[in-house]
Amino acid sequence: MGSSVFLIGGGWDRAEVYEPFLRELRGERRVGCLVLDEGDGAAQFERYATALRKAGPACDPVPLLVPLGGRFEPEAALEGIDGLLVCGGLTPAYQEALAGCRERLPGLLAARGVPYAGFSAGAAVAARRAVVGGWLVDGVPVCPDETGEDLDEVEVRAGLGLVPFAVDVHAAQWGTLPRLVSAVARGEVPYGVAVDENTLLTVGDGGARVSGAGRVHLVRPAADGDVLVRAYSAGEGFELR
Repeated sequence: MGSSVFLIGGGWDRAEVYEPFLRELRGERRVGCLVLDEGDGAAQFERYATALRKAGPACDPVPLLVPLGGRFEPEAALEGIDGLLVCGGLTPAYQEALAGCRERLPGLLAARGVPYAGFSAGAAVAARRAVVGGWLVDGVPVCPDETGEDLDEVEVRAGLGLVPFAVDVHAAQWGTLPRLVSAVARGEVPYGVAVDENTLLTVGDGGARVSGAGRVHLVRPAADGDVLVRAYSAGEGFELR
């Protein structure tokens, strides 16, 4: 996997969730901020740039705007970039924007020594099997409909494969943990984590560690076909499988 991967569950209250990511940067600390531009991309970029500068004054955020329906071409976009932050928004659209480079991007990041951070949608698409949205399982609600990301049935798509588990976000705030539980229970993903807002999960060296204000909920399949859920707070962690 190379460098650590930093997964942020959303939220804007704590700039310090970016600090471990920024500490890993080398060079001039230029952070490419991949933003899916739905018409307000420049304004969205400024939100992330402000948070990054609060977390690390020497950080130099760089906008990498991809129009809705467009494709991210990392070879040119990452030239001179020391870290990549994939930002938040409509998760299925981020998955589509990255689909064309999902087999190239992880190797490119590793070869160039560029750490990856994902915020909300950016955290979800870091998974090998990405839960991109939905609020129904076989027509039965499992989470609030407003969290469906413009999808009805829960949908799992190919992600970047930077982490071996699925990722859901805004867990406590949006009530998305049951969506992840259903994906694990149905065998659509091997296991997963649901990350609260203002919470960071740092993944590397065979393990994962929690920091920030909230919790990370680890969901694993059980031998009897059920699932096991355990919550981890700041300072706690678990081994990868």
